[in-house]
This record gives sequence, C-alpha cells and structure tokens, in this order.
Amino acid sequence: MKVHFIAIGGSAMHNLAIALCQKGIAVTGSDDEIFDPAKSRLEKYGLLPESFGWHPERITPDLDAVVLGMHARVDNPELLKAQELGLKIYSYPEYLYEQSKDKLRIVIGGSHGKTTTTAMILHVLAKCGIEADYMVGAQLKGFEVMVRLSHTAKVMVIEGDEYLTSPIDRRPKFHLYKPNVAIITGIEWDHINVFPTFDIYREQFSKFIDLIEPNGTLIYCDEDKEVHHVAVENQRTDIQKLPYVCPEHRVENGITYLSTLHSPLSTPLQVFGHHNLLNLTAARLACRQVGVTDEQFDEAISSFEGASKRLELVKRSDSCAVYKDFAHAPSKLRATIHAMREQYPGRKLVACMELHTFSSLTQEFLQQYAHSMDEADIRYVYFSQHALQLKKLPALDPKEVCKAFGGDVEVFTDSSEMVAKVEAMQWQNTNLLMMSSGNFDGIDFAKLAEKVIGV
Repeated sequence: MKVHFIAIGGSAMHNLAIALCQKGIAVTGSDDEIFDPAKSRLEKYGLLPESFGWHPERITPDLDAVVLGMHARVDNPELLKAQELGLKIYSYPEYLYEQSKDKLRIVIGGSHGKTTTTAMILHVLAKCGIEADYMVGAQLKGFEVMVRLSHTAKVMVIEGDEYLTSPIDRRPKFHLYKPNVAIITGIEWDHINVFPTFDIYREQFSKFIDLIEPNGTLIYCDEDKEVHHVAVENQRTDIQKLPYVCPEHRVENGITYLSTLHSPLSTPLQVFGHHNLLNLTAARLACRQVGVTDEQFDEAISSFEGASKRLELVKRSDSCAVYKDFAHAPSKLRATIHAMREQYPGRKLVACMELHTFSSLTQEFLQQYAHSMDEADIRYVYFSQHALQLKKLPALDPKEVCKAFGGDVEVFTDSSEMVAKVEAMQWQNTNLLMMSSGNFDGIDFAKLAEKVIGV
C-alpha cells in the first residue's frame, strides 16, 4: 500500500504516519513547515519531506489513500489534485477507524481528562499483557510514538477529541470512531470558534453516545451534572450505562492511597487529585470490559506515573515542589489547584496560568474563569498580545482579565516579568504550579524549578 499525508508535520499526523510505516505501508508526505519533535521523528524513519511546501506532482494515481490534516486548507494544491484524480481521501480519524474497524474500540471523550484516562488504560493493559493498538494525544513514558496500528491487536484505545475532523469534514473527530466502549469524563464549554454556544457543544456528546455500537458500553462521570444529563436523557436500550464517582481514598505523608483507612489492601498511587481518581475509576471500568480484574488493575495502576504535563513533577526539595500541568480551561484550573491543596495541605501555593487557547483569549469566554484560581495563595495570569494577533483576536485589557478572574489575581503580558517575580519569592514550605497548554512564551521549566528550589 502507498499512503500520502497532506500536512504530515502535525502532532497527530506525524505519529500516524510513523505507525503506518512501522506496519509496512509505504508513506510519503508534505507540509509547509515542520517543527520538532515531529521533524526529528519523521527524519528518523525516513519520512521527512525533502523540501517544504505543497507539491501536487507527488499526488499520483497509484496512491491507495491520501490522509488530510487539519492544518491544510480547502484550496491546498495537493488536495485539489487528489480530488481531481478521484483518489480516496481520508481525514485523520477516518483513517484510524478504517484501521481499527475490526477491533474492539475504547474511545475516551470529554472536555478534560482524556489523555490521562487513555494513558491509564494503556498502562494497565500493557502491565497485564493485553496487546492494544492506540492513539493518544500526549507523549507517554515508555511509548516512542503516540499511535500504534498492528495486524494482531484485538483492542484499540483512542483518545477522542471533539475538535473538527478536517478542512473538508466539519464533524467532531470522536464522532467517527464508533466505539464499542465509550467514556465521557466531563463536559465544559470549549472551542467556541467552532461551537458558539454551550448547547451546541454539549450536543456533540449526545451524538457521541448515539454512535456507540449496538450492545456497547457507556462509562460516564456521574459527578459531572452535564455528563449525567446527556447520559440519562439518552433513550438507547441496546447499550449498558456505567456511571462512576470518585473512589474511597486517603492522603498520608504526601501519598494518595486507594481504599479506606483501615483496609490492608490500600494501593499507593504516584498520581493524586480528585480529578485523577475520577480518571482512574473510568479506566478501571474500561479495563474490566476486556477482562482485567480489579486486583490486576490495582497492582498495575500503582506504578502509573502520569501523562506528560499532567500534574507533572518538575523538581522537589524537602520544603518545595514545582509542578507543570496542561490545565487551561476553568474546571481544569480548579481541579489542578484543588489537587495540589489536597496533596500538600500545609504548604503555601503559588499558581501561574497562561491564557493560550483561542477560547481562553476570547472576551466572551473569559468570564468562565471567575474564581477558578481562588484556592491558590498567590495567583498570576499571563497572556501574550502576540498570541492574540496570531489568532486574529481583539486586544485584551489586563484590567478586564483581572476582573474576569475575580479575587486577588495579578495579570502579566510579559512572561519574563512574571518569572522574575516568581524567582524573587521565598520558597520555604511553598509549592509552585505552572498551568498552560503552551509554554509561557518559552519558559524553561527545569531552569525555573532549579532557581526556585535553590539548586
């Protein structure tokens, strides 16, 4: 087989390209720019294009498939050539489904917790010796690439993003996977450039439930009122519904244990926080569907260290710990800050977050952040005026951002000023939490942690 990727340098696209290459498929690709880590990974497998740009001459009649990335535009010359030749054109999720349609598909959907829940499932299955294909949206420890497609695995675990499929297919990605086992972790308005009202956004999850295969399973967070609403209102009788809540646990000497205080079978965890315990319970229910016992799950999950940038420890000392987290939506800020509070109840907490996504930088959506950082002792919010220009959004007034968050929040538009203020603090018995889906305009978290810790 021969498959060509239009916009091969995307985070998901380059992983899929490598997965197909590993499967023995002849892969080519194009893009107008490719950055690391995608560039280095593609080069390693001989898949990096010889030159950047779009080259319609690379689209030939002998291609079995063309995979179209979201980065490409509808007038992309390679896409136009493929359409002219009548070639089979797949979006990224369409091709994943095509490769997994004969497998049992576990699809994790939700506004938050998808990556961690997916990573937990994969970790447990690997520990239990159950072969699985997968697609996950972040780098995981022990996994070279984030897509695996094999001829032998009978299970496929997919992180189900609700964003659009491709420039020529405006469906949410997770509507194309047709899960046998579906998980919904939470519903909180996001991607307002695509879903202009919360009702429209929530409707995508209702459709997701409708697309579960007959005799399939829906696993849903019953603590989330919106998830509860879409799950309960769905009238399907040909699927089983498994609600979940946070399991019993305790925190002792900075370690979270599953089960009750007096149980001799308490399981120590390397992750912490109410939201992670919810993710863990969703993963447990999913693993049961493929034959993993609770005892096997507990033994395996105790060694799970978390997904990259999900409450990831950067550095710690006896009196200070520095964490980074992908949190950017309001509920994610609340959950992550609360987790730090619960895990380190006696320490002061300095929380820094970056407004980085399209939604977070939109005046209308900004109001959703009201009091989302109140549990932190010191609260810093950063945003880049340059990011606003790139996203073609109107300028934001720092005073309006401060007002939207409420409470005692200090707003920065220069990340170096924020870093300087952080470095000048006294860090005895104090933790630092850095939250963003970006990197605060190039902050080196490791170096910052060293200065904070004093090493």
